[in-house]
Amino acid sequence: MEIKNYVLSFPTTAKTDLIDITREVSQRIRESGIAEGSVLVFVPGSTAALTTIEYESGVVEDLREAIERLAPEGVRYRHDARWGDGNGYSHVRAALLGPSLAIPVIEGRPVLGTWQQVILCDFDNRPRKRQVVIQVTGNR
Repeated sequence: MEIKNYVLSFPTTAKTDLIDITREVSQRIRESGIAEGSVLVFVPGSTAALTTIEYESGVVEDLREAIERLAPEGVRYRHDARWGDGNGYSHVRAALLGPSLAIPVIEGRPVLGTWQQVILCDFDNRPRKRQVVIQVTGNR
């Protein structure tokens, strides 16, 4: 069994950024040479998350609006009162979705549905340079 690690960086804005990173994940699986196993995708930090959706403009906007309804930006958060940074909503949003995904790898490719993409979600209220850790584990 082999393990290959990669760290990617993605610039984000001060909005709810939803970034399709499927191509980058698939490329690292190919680079690893691992044919059978799994890929773990993880975003360090407490104001970003990962999910899968069909990365189509309508669904992307639907997800953005649903997230706003679940953890709206303009309401009071105790985190903001304590730290004064105004990103309490970002922490709640990230916690709801979670920081990682585990995806099976079969024949050197991630097992994703036809319309399923891997999405990096950055909720912070300032531009960031998000790191994403990709760990491919398995056999050649």
